[in-house]
Formats: sequence, C-alpha cells, structure tokens
Amino acid sequence: MATTATAPRPPGPLAAGRANYLNIETTVRSWLGTTDHKRIGILFLLGTTASLAIGGSFALAMRLELLTPEPLFMDSLIYNRLFTLHGVVMVWLFMIPAIPTVFGNFMLPLMIGARDVAFPRLNLASFYVYLAGAAVVFGGMLASGADTGWTFYPPYSTTTPTAVVPVLLGVFILGISSTMTGINFIVTTHTMRTAGMHWSRIPLFVWTVYATSIIIVLATPVLGITLLLVAADHALGLGMFDPAHGGDPILFQHLFWFYSHPAVYIMILPAMGVITESVATFARKNLFSYGAMVVATLGIAFIGFLTWGHHMFTAGMSTFDVAAFGALSMFVAIFSAIKVFNWVATLYGGAIAVSVPLLYVFGFLFLFSVGGMTGVAQASTSLDVHWHDTYFVVAHFHFIMVGGTMMAYLAALHYWFPKMFGRRYPERWAVAAAMLVIGGFILTFSPQFWLGNAGMPRRYHTYPAQYQALHVISTAGSWAIAGGLVMTLVYLVASLLRGRAAGPNPWGSASFEWLTPSPPPRENYAAPPRIDRGPYDYLPPPGPEGGAGHG
Repeated sequence: MATTATAPRPPGPLAAGRANYLNIETTVRSWLGTTDHKRIGILFLLGTTASLAIGGSFALAMRLELLTPEPLFMDSLIYNRLFTLHGVVMVWLFMIPAIPTVFGNFMLPLMIGARDVAFPRLNLASFYVYLAGAAVVFGGMLASGADTGWTFYPPYSTTTPTAVVPVLLGVFILGISSTMTGINFIVTTHTMRTAGMHWSRIPLFVWTVYATSIIIVLATPVLGITLLLVAADHALGLGMFDPAHGGDPILFQHLFWFYSHPAVYIMILPAMGVITESVATFARKNLFSYGAMVVATLGIAFIGFLTWGHHMFTAGMSTFDVAAFGALSMFVAIFSAIKVFNWVATLYGGAIAVSVPLLYVFGFLFLFSVGGMTGVAQASTSLDVHWHDTYFVVAHFHFIMVGGTMMAYLAALHYWFPKMFGRRYPERWAVAAAMLVIGGFILTFSPQFWLGNAGMPRRYHTYPAQYQALHVISTAGSWAIAGGLVMTLVYLVASLLRGRAAGPNPWGSASFEWLTPSPPPRENYAAPPRIDRGPYDYLPPPGPEGGAGHG
C-alpha cells in the first residue's frame, strides 16, 4: 500500500504535465462554481489567510499604540473598536474555520479513500455563506465598528452606540457556515470510507476533524440564538439580557460560554490532528498509542461541554459550582497530557527527520504546554480571581489558542503543501520564517504573563509608566511574527510558480493521502483503494525524494 516517490520533474508552470485538480479546468468560473472538495479547500485557504492578515493588522496597530503609556495615535474609542474587531476576525474568521475548512476539506476524503465529501454542493455553499458572514462583519466595521470586545457582554452590548448589530449578525452567519461544514464531515466520515477503512484505521487527523464537527453541530446553534437575542436587545429593546429592561446578563454569560468553551476545542482539536500526522511522519516510527489518542480526542470533545463555568468564577457562583467547574477544567488537562505524552514518546527513539513542519510542531508543543499549565492554574479559583480580566488571561489564551492554532496551521501548510500543489518550497527561507514566527510569539506574549501577574487589566488604552518596558518587548515580538508571516507568504507564492516538483510522497509517509499523485487528480483515486493496515502501522523508507527538506 505504500507509495514510492518518483524522480522530480524539471521546474515548470504550476500544475503542468498530467491532469490534476488544478489544471483540469482553469477558468475563474470553474473555480467559483466548483464542487471539488480540494478546490473548495483552496478557496477557504485564500479566505482564512486574508482574515489572518486583516486581524493581524489590527493587532499590530494596537501594539504600536501601546508602545507608550499615554495615547500615541488613536483615542480610546478607536482602540476599543480595534481590539473588538481583532478578536472577532481572528476567532470566527480565522481560528475556528481555518484548519477544518482548508485541510479538513482537502485531506479528509483523501485520507478515507473517498472521491469527494458527502454533499459537494453544500460544501460550496458553506464557502459562500462564510463570505457572506465576512462581508456583514466587515460592513459593520466600516459603519462604525463594535466596541464591546469579541465576547459581546451585555448590558454594554445592548446599549453601545456603535454598529454592534451587523457584527453580531455576521458572526451568526459564520456559524451557519461552520455548521454546514460540520454536517458534511460527519456524514462523509460515516458513509464514505473505502473498503477496509474500519474505525480503528481512520487517520487521527480525521478523528479530530470528526470530533470537532460534532462539537460544531451541537454547540453553534446555542451561540447563534444567543447573538440574535443580543441583537434584538440592542435594536428592539427586547430585554432578554439588559437588566434595565428586566433581563439577566449572567444568563448571557452561561449561554455564550456554553458555546465558546467548546469553541476552544473547535480550534485546538484539528490542530492536534495536524501535530499527530506530522510527528508520526517525521519520527519515522509507529505512533506510540493510537487507541489512547482516539480516547483523548473524544474525551476532550465531551468534557469540553461541561467546563464553561470556569470563565465565570467572578460572576457570582456557589462554592459547589466553582469546585465542580474547576475540577472538570483540570480533568480536561489529563486528556491533553495523554496527547503530549504520545507525541513525545513517538519522537523518542525515532529516526527524526528535522524539517520545517517539525519546527512548527516543536513550537506548538512549547506554546501548548505552557498555555495548558497556566490554564490549569486559572481553574483554581483563588488564582483566577487575581488574574481575571488581566493580561495574564490574554497571554494564556494566545499561547494555547492563537499560538497553538497558528503553529499547527503553518505546520499543516508546509507538511501538505507538496500534496496540495505538487511543488517544493525553499527550506532555508522556511526555517528562517519559522524562527521569526515562533520566537516572535514567545517574545510577544511572555511579557504579558508578568503584566497580568502585576495586576494590569487587559483592554486598557493607557497604563502606568512602569509597565512600558514589557509593552515595548511585546510590541517588538508582534512585528517579528508579522515579518515571519510575510516571508512565508512570499516564498510559498514563489514556490507555486517556480518550485521544483515534489513527487507523490516526498516525506516518505505511510498515511493514506500520500497514496495519490501530487497534486491529486480530480477524482482522487482511479479506483477506490482497499485498506488493509492502519495509517501508522509502518513508515516506508523514503524514496529518491525522501528526507527532511524541500531544498
């Protein structure tokens, strides 16, 4: 069942040579009306990358403003709008959809031996619904923006004079897109596995996307109706959450976090799947424990629905509720620790081929571990009360969620770039960019742990002068991240045009998506493959193109 890499073809135009999903039709209309899961994944790649650029630009502007204790070039209202829209764009337009819609769309059918997803038209529709939601959000930005923070807490969100309603409606529409994608992935995984693809042979990336889809389908409707009620409160004075009209703002917090804590795992579970695939390939050895990883994936998805209250320790909860939510929050860490242990045990003693995807794996392991440990600490009420709404929370969230998701997104992009486009990228440039991104992330958010521990509140436009040095370090790190991401964009675009051919399996991986040529043909497989082994049963020796780098 293993594939052997073929000798590289001479450099040439993108997708030249044999027919594949990229060159079988090349008109704009063929792309915009496509039902090919691979092309839809590429469309989502363009959309989520643009969202990352916009959300990141807002972050850079905020970090520049925070170079000095007093206002530099914006007032408080503009600053409030920036951090609100930064959060909205990064959470709902990038981190939640990025890995499932891009790499889930592209790889899931390939990994289970299917020719497409179960509902190709629904898949395309989910992309246009995503665009519609983005358009409504950005329309609200251009109107007057929202200044509530990305959590939209009432009663301020029901009374603010800014254009919060369009932003709320945009996020609601984005939730519809996510739900459509989740339904598609669940049905595809259940009904379209090829012969021999038992549940015990499904690649772990598919397991994580499948578990994520279940969370999306169950939790997103709760967020959707909650945001609609906030919009009705704001526009019509409905009084559901506004205490001035008899509403209950604490009810909003329960409903919002019932979705938004599982949303943490919508972001991080697919990232964990990417890390697993990369570790197994570059360690060149069998995964330490496939069964433990599946159990941990499903355990995180299930327990994630029971821990929303740890966001509300300061909102007024009984002693029993605080203890229960704290214990459950710590329990999730056990499943995360199982995954980290498996990744490290798989790498231990392996014939490790150091490459750019593996560098991002190491970045993920550091950021996720530190972020996870600080998360366990915040599940302790006595510590959380001190750290609540300080920069400590910002640092924790960015380490584990933004850092974890972005490291995995970049690992996936570099790991599957040869499969998606059939081209190699320059290894040295990619290593330099990875060092900038990983180092910049640590430099940006580590000082914020100290700021939060010292008691500095988040979302403040001005601050005492004694905190300036830490803010300057944090701002310098943010620009290092930006430089690394811009460098990545430049060399990947150049590789699309001039990169050397990659061959079908440049990494020497045993996973099933590498059984097809690179880039894959329109139908994925000439005939449905029959699977008679697991995706990590062995790793074939690398062919003439094997090895660590992309040269």
